[in-house]
Amino acid sequence: MSNPVSFSIIGGAGFRAQYYLRIASALPEHFRIAGMVVRDEEKGIELERTLNVSTYRTLEELLDKEQPDFVVVSVSKSVIPLYLMQLAERKIPMLAETPPAETVEDLVLLHERLTDLGAKIQVAEQYHLHPIQAARLEVIKSGRLGNISEATVSISHMYHGVSLIRKMLGVGFEEARIKAISFDVPISAGPDRSGPPTREEIVTVKRNLAWIEFDGKLGIYDFTDNQHRSWIRSNHLSVRGEKGEIFDNRLDLMFDYATPLHLEFKRINKGEEENQEGHYLQGIMVGERWVYQNPFIPARLYDDEIAIATCLKKMALYIKGGPEFYSLEEASQDQYLGLMIEQAIQTGKSVQTVRQPWG
Repeated sequence: MSNPVSFSIIGGAGFRAQYYLRIASALPEHFRIAGMVVRDEEKGIELERTLNVSTYRTLEELLDKEQPDFVVVSVSKSVIPLYLMQLAERKIPMLAETPPAETVEDLVLLHERLTDLGAKIQVAEQYHLHPIQAARLEVIKSGRLGNISEATVSISHMYHGVSLIRKMLGVGFEEARIKAISFDVPISAGPDRSGPPTREEIVTVKRNLAWIEFDGKLGIYDFTDNQHRSWIRSNHLSVRGEKGEIFDNRLDLMFDYATPLHLEFKRINKGEEENQEGHYLQGIMVGERWVYQNPFIPARLYDDEIAIATCLKKMALYIKGGPEFYSLEEASQDQYLGLMIEQAIQTGKSVQTVRQPWG
């Protein structure tokens, strides 16, 4: 077995950084943490005590002591560009968290500077790597749906949702016309990042809807604040092609002109009932076909962790000359479209996007 890929983390005390720590702990044969930059000394000492990992207060201190294969930049979006520039100047490969910058102007500037420096960078957008999304994309890739014309995504906010729309439609950097609305809806308070609710409460949240019209293709974005954590709001994704439709976990196709097929995306889990092989997702089947197989068996990871671990695995291949899996250009485009959705909501007017320098 080859040695595990080593990576450092900038921002090791943050919410997102905790994913990487859990994944490395669960998959030591794949990944090793080569130190973390944690500016808060007290938090750093606590992480060293509980996780047996080295922490440093600055990037310079970390790079003086560690030799990571790449660096994960998991800090607030306002300072991500600063760290990306510093790493690019040192010719260190990097996996950036989303989004890579806050504004269109900053996205353009970051693209220009990192291109000039020849930066080796990918972005940790994981939603299209979730097992169910990877399974859906495999069906689309197989051609069983024919040419895709519509995709509706009601799963996560702005650039995450936009990334899924583009992936499902097979859209790159084409221009688009966007219409959008927002309205307030009441809902029982549910879990948030801090945990489950502590009392019964009705709160008011925003529901944002956008129609993104590409050339001959329509993406529909639908997201209610905190929907992805809510106990009483479902995620939804549908894709329509000329030969069939994906509607959540259902696949409707034509066997021939007179015979419809109604199939299901079926999760195959181990450890259920009398099965004693472990407790993990083996994969997803449609009919008799595997459309997704978990590459991290038998680790006990939930879907979001599997997706982020897949980012890390693909990054390990990328730095050795392998293919890109989610480039800075793609991340910039998804952030740009998300910002244009927000503009359409705020102005109440249609927005026409234009091709950006990264496209």
